[in-house]
Amino acid sequence: MKKTPLYQAHLRHGGRMVEFAGYALPLQYTSIVEEHLAVRRAAGLFDVSHMGEFLIRGREALAFLQWATANDAAKLKVGRAQYSMLPNARGGVVDDIYLYRLAEEEYLMVVNAANIAKDFAHLKELSRGFAVELTDLSEETALLALQGPKAASLLQGLTDADLSQRKKNDVFSARVAGRPARLARTGYTGEDGFELFLAPEDAEAVFEALLEAGATPAGLGARDTLRLEAGFPLYGHELTDDTNPLCTPWAWVVKKEKEFHGKEAMLATPCAEKLVGLVLEVGIPREGYRVYSGDRPVGRVTSGGYSPLLEKGIALAYVEKEAQEPFFVEVRGRKAGASLSPLPFVPLK
Repeated sequence: MKKTPLYQAHLRHGGRMVEFAGYALPLQYTSIVEEHLAVRRAAGLFDVSHMGEFLIRGREALAFLQWATANDAAKLKVGRAQYSMLPNARGGVVDDIYLYRLAEEEYLMVVNAANIAKDFAHLKELSRGFAVELTDLSEETALLALQGPKAASLLQGLTDADLSQRKKNDVFSARVAGRPARLARTGYTGEDGFELFLAPEDAEAVFEALLEAGATPAGLGARDTLRLEAGFPLYGHELTDDTNPLCTPWAWVVKKEKEFHGKEAMLATPCAEKLVGLVLEVGIPREGYRVYSGDRPVGRVTSGGYSPLLEKGIALAYVEKEAQEPFFVEVRGRKAGASLSPLPFVPLK
């Protein structure tokens, strides 16, 4: 397994290490619920250095990104970021990404760890014919995520940037605990917060400074329950190479008014299924559990777990487009009643 620059720090702080996307990462330090609630109520700190980072620059960088991504990259001003997707030729999703505009002709793309090689090869192929240069910075970048309602106030004491002037999706340079960093007011929990791009050799000092300032270390377990409560997709679960994003709650990402790779196939693919949120009366749903409409099987859970805020089991599931309530989820051989829920599952700031 690969190790992030924070591997030894995780061990010192009692991290229970597991394999994820080829990396040794902490599943939890104390308990998933404690870490989850720390993020919802104060501030939690995640090591997400396993994520991939690509630098895209050149005089045709914008034209290339307009073709390669589903969202409208032309709307990005310098210093701003947007959630987007990489569509494939058949109208599915190669990956979901975050795109940051660093300069007029320079962008940073953050991709999922398990897809780094696949995404880079896909982008290199699409870049033929464009005056653009792609560089994989994944091994040269450490990434921390400080998330929660107290994230800004906690971070303010350690940085020279005025965070009160920074909006959601802003990206900017600053110093944190005396170390150079690129900060983005983005994250994957549904809470306010910042992601910190750092040189690998600076990551441990900044990590320890944030913990000393009051952040709670949090692992993969809480990261997953937080994104599920927030109704965010996880690639390989809600989004795949065969998923038409127009059939999901994230259809807003796809800007049909522009041309992009795979557009015709995406628009031509009908939606036989819809993705819904379900709250269970009893039991904890897991990926792959069957969903019923009455006595008829109509779909399957793509992500499921326990919501610490609702204190109930919640799930994202694909069901037949015309399926109606009452819904049930088969949990360990028994059908548990499930009600439809809007996303996110819990109110978030």
